[in-house]
Amino acid sequence: MRARARVVAERGPGGATRLSVLRSESPLLLRRTGPPGGDGRAAEVHLVGGAAGPLGGDDLRLSVEVGPGARLCLRTAAAALALPGASGAASGMAVEVTVAAGGHLDWLPEPLIAGRGCRHRATARVRLAAGASLCWREELICGRHGEQPGDASTRLTVSYDDLPLYDQELAVGPDAPGWAGPAVLAGARATGSLLRVDPAWLTGAPPPEHHGPEAVTMPLAGPAVVTTAVGADAARLRRRLDAQCPYSGGVKHSATLA
Repeated sequence: MRARARVVAERGPGGATRLSVLRSESPLLLRRTGPPGGDGRAAEVHLVGGAAGPLGGDDLRLSVEVGPGARLCLRTAAAALALPGASGAASGMAVEVTVAAGGHLDWLPEPLIAGRGCRHRATARVRLAAGASLCWREELICGRHGEQPGDASTRLTVSYDDLPLYDQELAVGPDAPGWAGPAVLAGARATGSLLRVDPAWLTGAPPPEHHGPEAVTMPLAGPAVVTTAVGADAARLRRRLDAQCPYSGGVKHSATLA
């Protein structure tokens, strides 16, 4: 299945964020949710799966544009379960994001689950203009309960003011030698990250912070910090990331305020 979706958020009169483009097709269905994006609040959009998947052979692409001064929060309605297709072909999900100066994006999807036998590739490329801010969360679960994962790889590339800021790639499954070893997940079944970019940190990001043996927050060479965590299962991973997430418990963190 081939599907394309696009959302464009712009700052309207009075500072409210409006969605000038909201176009999608199954299984990538975009739905406006939450209250209007006024009084500095982000406009909220959910990505709703219109069909099972991603399945082998699927080619899915999402484009996100946040204009100057606009604020957008993008979530998914449920976890994505990558499964093999009848043809044996790989599946792919590609996300392209641009955030203009003064704009902000919260990317807060539910986890990606690498089901047995899948061959899935997820990529995201984010371009932040100077003065833009970002909160980007990702979670990968290695198989459903009691099963080994299929092959899944993720890559997140972020630039700030046309300079490289973050480039992280991870592969799990039978075709990824050593993925469960001590150099990668060390037997953990779930892993995730939380990247926060704040122009207020141009003069120096917060210092490193350890959160026990399964999570750490590290500053980057730019106005950003990244928290990386692993867990024995999805629930344990979520607790690790929720403790650092600006939206944990529904409360905004100061790092999300432009």
